[in-house]
Amino acid sequence: MSDTVTQASQAAMPSAVATRPAATTPGRLKGILCLEDFEAPARRFLPRPIFGYISGGVETNASLAGNRAAFAEYNFLPRVLVGTRARHQKTTLFGRSYDLPFGFPPMGGTTLAAYMGDSVLAKVAAELNTVMIQSGASLTPMERVREIGPTAWFQAYLPGDPEIITPLVERAQRAGFEVLVLTVDVQVSANRENNVRSGYSSPLKPTPRLAWDGMLRPRWLLGTFGRTILNHGMPHLENMGFPRIPILGYVERPRWARDGLCWEHVELMRRIWKGKLVLKGVLSREDVRIARESGVDGILVSNHGGRQLDGTVAPLRMLPAVVSEAGGMAIMMDSGIRRGTDVLKALALGAQFVFVGRPFLYAAAIAGEAGVRHGAKLLQEEISRDMAMLGISSVTEMKRELLVPSHGPI
Repeated sequence: MSDTVTQASQAAMPSAVATRPAATTPGRLKGILCLEDFEAPARRFLPRPIFGYISGGVETNASLAGNRAAFAEYNFLPRVLVGTRARHQKTTLFGRSYDLPFGFPPMGGTTLAAYMGDSVLAKVAAELNTVMIQSGASLTPMERVREIGPTAWFQAYLPGDPEIITPLVERAQRAGFEVLVLTVDVQVSANRENNVRSGYSSPLKPTPRLAWDGMLRPRWLLGTFGRTILNHGMPHLENMGFPRIPILGYVERPRWARDGLCWEHVELMRRIWKGKLVLKGVLSREDVRIARESGVDGILVSNHGGRQLDGTVAPLRMLPAVVSEAGGMAIMMDSGIRRGTDVLKALALGAQFVFVGRPFLYAAAIAGEAGVRHGAKLLQEEISRDMAMLGISSVTEMKRELLVPSHGPI
């Protein structure tokens, strides 16, 4: 991809990306023209168990495929002869202005895929003035991520146990996070048959198969895992509320019964947490109503990237219903977004902000900070071009009237 952009596009992009010299893009990224291009080199770079864990869905992958298919249900209705030279992508969320309408969602085990993966995503998000959400299943202490990334939020996996909820929420508060995200669609562990087939487990079990997979990927073995061990020691699960568990070994992680998590625990968190509280994994309009009445500040409409209940409805389809019940809550979305056109369709259907996961983890794996910056630049440029051709100058102008169904009467 050429590093030359039009003058209008430069004006529409934050300086952190638009003014970056072309020489900062490593040669191995020159052939990556869109977010989906990161997947093939990541497959070659990562051991099979780790790539399978990141890329896979659940059971038949129906939800995974459905997330992408939903975007094809809408076409654009552009407006023409509208001046858009001053277009920008700034958006406001919880009273704070961000330079991009997209960020990085919580992803567990990122340090297995990318050297210091949590820190890389948090640092780049802060540079770009956008959001990174640290996963409760991450391998970096939350305090460290918050120090590196002042725009980071924290996401928790919690059982229905106040004795576990309270200290973890208080710890996140002491760390300085302003937004706490509770994931609510993990009542039980999903049936991820792909993890079994690829040899992935948490913690990873040292086996001849795992050793062979590592040896087949020497760049990962030495440059990611080996460098991590040398510089930081064995990665541990740090933020789950139970004692630190090494990511490699035969120690079994506690299996809390999250099927006991109820609205009463959300209300407990609301009383303890002084910042903004977001629920991730909500799809039902009725649940949005209860969340609003429980004092929740935001909803992240999500089906966990197609990784929990197979056949779950695509979040994009549920946005209009969620928005109609949201009241003053902020509405965000993840699951399946890969293009600038996807971002704009989600915004048109009522999302105020979106999160893009797997491609940015692949980018961090193969090229660290430079990879994530390159991916963000690609997506930002796509959005800028798309906005110009749609005839809008700000993401708040992206309304439902600019979409038509791809099938049936207009």
